[in-house]
Amino acid sequence: MSPQQNFLYEKAKNFCDYQERCIFDVKSKLLQWKASGNTIKSIIQRLEREDFINEERYAVAFATGKLRNNKWGKNKIYYALSQKHIPDIYIQMGLNEIDEKEYLDTLKTLIKSKKINETDDFKRNAKMLSFCRQKGYQPSLVWKVINGEL
Repeated sequence: MSPQQNFLYEKAKNFCDYQERCIFDVKSKLLQWKASGNTIKSIIQRLEREDFINEERYAVAFATGKLRNNKWGKNKIYYALSQKHIPDIYIQMGLNEIDEKEYLDTLKTLIKSKKINETDDFKRNAKMLSFCRQKGYQPSLVWKVINGEL
């Protein structure tokens, strides 16, 4: 590797050390640093070989983090991961790592904390459903929680 490639590799390694990253994030950062196509490919392969990049581990960390910190539902997490070009198998592994009880408790907390000024129950429930869908929760699950079935 040339000195410039070594320099970019070290920067990318530090970038991955800071927090879990996926190939898409690293490639974007390397492009931002004006790296060439061959350099990007070799750096990413080396980072994968040395386990600085692991897309399965990234998907699990991303899914649990977005649920706990951002209160995102599974649908929104799925689409965010697919936009980062994570393979479906890893996305499913990440979503399967989400604890169902924690997921349901997060949804219930989200519904309780959301204040909607609407006197008509139907309109209030429709607005609540819309809010929860924007957060990525499944409509059937939201209705069950709103109706007190769960």
